[in-house]
Amino acid sequence: MSISQKLIDELKQRRESILTGVPDKIRERHEKGQLTARERIMSLFDENTFQEMGMLAQHACHDFGMEKKTIPGDGVVTGVGYIDGRPVAAFSQDFTAGGGTLGRIHAQKVCDLMNYAIKAGMPLISFNDSGGARIQEGVESLSGYGQVFFRNVLLSGVVPQIAVIAGPCAGGAAYSPALMDFIIMTKHHSSMFICGPDVIKAATGHATTMEEIGSASIHAAVSGNIHFVAEDDRHAIGLVHQLLSYLPQNNLLDPPHHPASGISLDQDVEINKLIPADNREPFDVLEVIKRLTDNGGFLEVQKDWARNIVLGLARIGGIVVGIVANQPVVKAGTIDVDAADKASRFIRFCNVFNIPLLTLVDVPGFLPGVAQEQGGIIRHGAKMLFAYAAATVPKITVILRKAYGGAYLAMCSRDMGADVVFAWPTAEIAVMGAEGAVRIIYRHEIEAAKDPKAREAELVAEYHERFASPYHAAARALITDVIEPSRTRVAVALALRTTLSKRETRPPKKHGNIPL
Repeated sequence: MSISQKLIDELKQRRESILTGVPDKIRERHEKGQLTARERIMSLFDENTFQEMGMLAQHACHDFGMEKKTIPGDGVVTGVGYIDGRPVAAFSQDFTAGGGTLGRIHAQKVCDLMNYAIKAGMPLISFNDSGGARIQEGVESLSGYGQVFFRNVLLSGVVPQIAVIAGPCAGGAAYSPALMDFIIMTKHHSSMFICGPDVIKAATGHATTMEEIGSASIHAAVSGNIHFVAEDDRHAIGLVHQLLSYLPQNNLLDPPHHPASGISLDQDVEINKLIPADNREPFDVLEVIKRLTDNGGFLEVQKDWARNIVLGLARIGGIVVGIVANQPVVKAGTIDVDAADKASRFIRFCNVFNIPLLTLVDVPGFLPGVAQEQGGIIRHGAKMLFAYAAATVPKITVILRKAYGGAYLAMCSRDMGADVVFAWPTAEIAVMGAEGAVRIIYRHEIEAAKDPKAREAELVAEYHERFASPYHAAARALITDVIEPSRTRVAVALALRTTLSKRETRPPKKHGNIPL
């Protein structure tokens, strides 16, 4: 006997009612230019590859009138599918179902998916669009958040985690994205904050707006909480795809390198034209990066925050690489509190996911000032030293121009574990600039000279030649080679290829104690 058709029909009806959703609520989302939770998931994955988990789950609260309410899937769509042929886990909070609020079953579904992701070794993507904790479920909602946070930490450094803020993300809910590797936030209809304007006014008397504390523009440029701003849901999904194209499935695998069958040895003479004759004149390091990477491709990370340092992912000769570069056109490329935090986090991310690091150096030092000293520049700068020294992935450093003082070390010098260090002929490697050093060392001699300015110029040239030129560093085996800028892409591509098999062991320990 075959299975009862009544049972089949009932199953189809239950599933269809969930898949169809509420037409009025869906129409409202579309009018705002937003996708539904299920549309986001379906747009994320390759066609017909999504396998949903927990579709028929329902909330577990039977008080406060909740027993009469139906919340399809308990407000979240969870499951696994394929992106460009690679398995990925994802969950999408459904604001049309109970406001996407988190209750016990909602949290359990998310946690079950996270457990699956870590066991299977696949990336996790989240679409955050929720009214927060479900008040009717009280402490069980708080417990649910705690269980999610705990798993965010378990997954950290094991599989990549990417959060998309596509709607409200308030209070404790904001901490799950904050514990993930990258946060993408849509420009419109999304917000992320701990205390909203009403709470802030009640507690402090200060009147503010959501735009001022929780918008994508504020988090991208001021707080530094997010990594990318998307125009809309589809753009956010495109950014997820871009990110994943550079990332491994998990920490036991290499990133998706596509090494070319042969490395072109052609020199790029155009790069020589980017460098000003005067070393004090700034230039845009992004132009250099474009000349070094395959087809000029570069996915810049946190481009609107701490702009004096540039970070991002690219390929050079088909090899995935994380790039860290000083930006001379912003604050002269100095390292400040925010730049140190920005770089340190990215360096550690690349290290845990086996992504080689390329560091481009043009740094006159740490940013001087009372605000920086009181803001803890010592502690924050130490994070960069710690991050680079702890990293065991291939580390290639190119000194473009200035490399002064402690900032020279913080930008991954040979002493901080760089495997290969190249320098351009324009490089200056010293405790400080030649002018400042000469004025300290030879002050009395300059003052006593018949022509102080002429004597100072002579001493500066002599000091640079004897103590600050790249040839001085090369003579003492502190750099690998001095190269013409036009050879940089070739030199870096070869160095990356020869260091991919690098293996480095460290003393056994739980973990180092980074100066947070």
